[in-house]
Amino acid sequence: MTTELSTIHLIRYSVAYVFITSGVMKLVSDELGSYFISLGLPFPLYLMYAVSLIEIFCGILILSNNQVKNATIPLITIMIAALLLTKIPILHTGFMLFAFNARLDIIMIVLLFILYKRP
Repeated sequence: MTTELSTIHLIRYSVAYVFITSGVMKLVSDELGSYFISLGLPFPLYLMYAVSLIEIFCGILILSNNQVKNATIPLITIMIAALLLTKIPILHTGFMLFAFNARLDIIMIVLLFILYKRP
């Protein structure tokens, strides 16, 4: 029995890890609740809980290789919203600071796109 760990498996496991841990942290961290409130969004705590549950649920789907293509769509949406809400506003301080702070968001969008396009 061969247990080859392919590149796509590593991408799936990494993406699932990031979103599951991110979702859990949103549920247990008071600081993240305060951060969501500071963004000025409507119903920030409800929105944070919804994002958290989506991240955990979709992360588990990706980890289990179940409905991966469908699971990537809401996660791409979350990552684009995070980039627009939290990273684009710091562009006025300089491109390098923006690039540094947006690095994980950009990498996750790319990895999610790879999973989405996978046959």
